Amino acid sequence: MLSLQWMELIFRWLIGVTFIYASYHKILEPEEFARIIYGYGLFPKDTINLIAIILPFIEFVCGLSLIIGICPRAAALLINLLLLLFIIALSINFIRGYQFDCGCFSSRKLGIETSSHMLLARDLVFFMMGLFVMLFQNSRRCCLYSSQR
Repeated sequence: MLSLQWMELIFRWLIGVTFIYASYHKILEPEEFARIIYGYGLFPKDTINLIAIILPFIEFVCGLSLIIGICPRAAALLINLLLLLFIIALSINFIRGYQFDCGCFSSRKLGIETSSHMLLARDLVFFMMGLFVMLFQNSRRCCLYSSQR
C-alpha cells in the first residue's frame, strides 16, 4: 500500500512538473499569453500585460518549490489559489458559452482541443492534490523530502 508520505511526494512532483511545464511557453511568449488572457474577457486591459508577465513566474517558482521540497505548503497554497482563480474564470466563460484556449499548455499549437469540462475536471483534480499537500501533517527537515520519525 502506498504510504501517505509517498502520496504527498508524488502529488508534489506531479503538480510541480505540471506547473513548470505550463509556465514554459508563457515565459517564452508573454505576448501570446497576454492575447489568451485578453480572450477571457474578465480582466481590465491595463492589467493584462502585467498578469501575462508575472503569472508564469509564480507558476514556475511554486512548481520548483514543490519538486525540491522548499516550503511545499506555501507553494501548494499559492498554486491552489491560482487553480481556484482558473476554475472561476473557466466556469464564467463556460456559462457564457465561450470556447477558447485556456492558455495552460499552448495545446492549440499542438492541435489538441480540450473541452471546458475536461479543463475544469483537470483543475479540480490538481486542486484536490494541492489540498492534500497543504494539509499533510508530516514535518520535513531541510529542503529535500524527508520526515522526522
